[in-house]
Amino acid sequence: MVGIFGKIFGKKKENSTEVLVNEQLTQLIKLGKFDLSFNIKATKTNDDMDEIFVNLSGNDKNLLTDKDGMLLESFHSFLKRVVRNKTGSENFLLKMDCDGFKEDTEKALVEEAEDLKNKVLAQGKSFYFKPLSPKDRKTVHQYLSTDERVKSRSVGDGLFKKIKIYPAKTDTFQKNQTIE
Repeated sequence: MVGIFGKIFGKKKENSTEVLVNEQLTQLIKLGKFDLSFNIKATKTNDDMDEIFVNLSGNDKNLLTDKDGMLLESFHSFLKRVVRNKTGSENFLLKMDCDGFKEDTEKALVEEAEDLKNKVLAQGKSFYFKPLSPKDRKTVHQYLSTDERVKSRSVGDGLFKKIKIYPAKTDTFQKNQTIE
């Protein structure tokens, strides 16, 4: 890259994804004057994709996890874009967490989805999940897809949509019909 874009995004160069993430996150923490540290674990998948896992911790971890982890998601988005722009590659997977925050959040979503699924099955009517981000909706939809008795779909406009959970229609005629 040359010119203004080269100054903004840097020149494309051969560099490992792990090194880029380390450099950029170090700069981000330093410039933001955050009291954070991080560990990076890098692996290669069978299809030669870089898998990078970053775990952040420190005195400012509450800033990252406040408001449903919006700052943590911003760090993640920023780092993905920088790596894409500097390497020209999309052959990597970046995951970030802050002392188990995302794992706990996902577990809570699954528990709430299980409770609503049980209500749907017990009462035979639809229930709505609170508005969720696309990533959280994906988690809920994937969990609910494992039970054929219920179905789910996103409802609404914009980025944050509700999830409608409803009983799956079963064809009782086909289930009761025997083939001779």
